[in-house]
Amino acid sequence: MPTVIGIDLGGTKLAIARFETATWKKQDERVLPTAGKTFPVIVKEMLALIKEFRTGDTTAIGIGVPGLVDREGNVKTIPNITGGDGFPLLQTLQKATELPVFIENDSACFTLAEALQGAGKGQSVVIGITLGTGVGGGIVINGKIYQGQHGFAAEFGHMLLKPGEAPAGLRGGRGEIEEYLSGTALKRRCPAAERPEETLEGPTCAHLHETVIREIAWMCTSLIHCLDPGIIVFGGSAGRALKPHLPTIERELKQWMLPKSEPPALAIGMLHHAGTLGAALLAF
Repeated sequence: MPTVIGIDLGGTKLAIARFETATWKKQDERVLPTAGKTFPVIVKEMLALIKEFRTGDTTAIGIGVPGLVDREGNVKTIPNITGGDGFPLLQTLQKATELPVFIENDSACFTLAEALQGAGKGQSVVIGITLGTGVGGGIVINGKIYQGQHGFAAEFGHMLLKPGEAPAGLRGGRGEIEEYLSGTALKRRCPAAERPEETLEGPTCAHLHETVIREIAWMCTSLIHCLDPGIIVFGGSAGRALKPHLPTIERELKQWMLPKSEPPALAIGMLHHAGTLGAALLAF
């Protein structure tokens, strides 16, 4: 039975899994730490894992990368891993493995998996938003990732939330969504918080609760009016913390959306292995 290897690369860990293409059942999985390693070192370790994981029926490799990758498979920029900017990842992996290789942004892979196999299944337009170390995004339309002219679509974290106005404690900010709503940003806005949940409930960050919900609603409103999705799916550590607050976000949305416009469903990602599965699904 044909198999595909899916790789989810992050600033702190790399997850690799092999999937059967008939059922997309996971056959094997491994997690490798990447923190403190340079991109060339990570690629070398990745190739060793691919050699270990591939079988005689492995037909392709898919990789989700936390940065910008152009249509030729070159890493344009990867903020949280040194030595990655300009790296010819597609060419390097295809030459070493002699297999077809498919590369996308990691949040786009998350969205693809949720659109085809998870919370967004059955929806024609799915938006994925990952709130973690940074803020990432993906757009899947009729089962395919929307890449944009240059392959850089859905960089939601760099959309402007409050143009030119950085949150307290941040110098030189542009007012981007990532500066306000990433897990890193929330921790900076409320240093006493030990978990993302504390920025939304409990006494520790009480001054921030309503503000964060409103900012998330602003972000979603802009995306809704631009793309008219059937569902918005949240992922990442801070994104999953939104689960009990989705009804409140929905109510807040109604204040900002155009009257009589149809709001999308809001959901938390269902799949525990969305990163590796989404990367594997790139081959199809």
